[in-house]
Amino acid sequence: MRMPERIVMNRRARGGNPLRGRLIFLATRNIHKFNEARRVLAEYGIATAMLRMGTLEVQSDDLEEVARFRALNAVEKTGLPIIVEDAGLFVKALKGFPGPYSSYTYRTIGKNGILKLLEDVENREAYFKSVIAYSSPEEPVRLFKGIVEGVISLKVRGSSGFGFDPIFIPLEGDGRTFGEMDVDEKNRLSHRSKALRRFAEWYKSRSEFSPPSSQQ
Repeated sequence: MRMPERIVMNRRARGGNPLRGRLIFLATRNIHKFNEARRVLAEYGIATAMLRMGTLEVQSDDLEEVARFRALNAVEKTGLPIIVEDAGLFVKALKGFPGPYSSYTYRTIGKNGILKLLEDVENREAYFKSVIAYSSPEEPVRLFKGIVEGVISLKVRGSSGFGFDPIFIPLEGDGRTFGEMDVDEKNRLSHRSKALRRFAEWYKSRSEFSPPSSQQ
């Protein structure tokens, strides 16, 4: 997918991207993730377009490295300003497992598999971490992170959200799991919304003619 010629011409004529700060492309195949992101970014006046595409993933214990690589790969494929998001559930009693391998773990052993691993385990502390990686053809990758502390529930509770949401109880909440909350309730607390808000504040603050930012 290439950027429309009209936008390219406008960029050349004005020295910048006319949609900067107002539109962003999210590369994901996860409609739930897109809907959460769309709602958060809309609060900042940023429209979100979903690009249903796969990106190459490196095998790494570092979420930041995985997100950075995926963002660069997405920009190489599309030539568009893009964000990608990688997230993981880190369970302290399991020494941080599943962490960066949360997606694979969910596909293989699922929510009940994590609960099985924690049978008779008293320490159920855990946290979700999200990394938003932004990149464009003219700019290096920038990373924005969000973390929410919580505990793993004793059983699956709720059917909202996706992934491990029904077994994660955020400490900042009212005792419900993410799976028992609607999207707006979850977005007030979640790791993903925290990372997205940090991205949105930076993205909106950029001037049309600002020079490319250094990597962080």
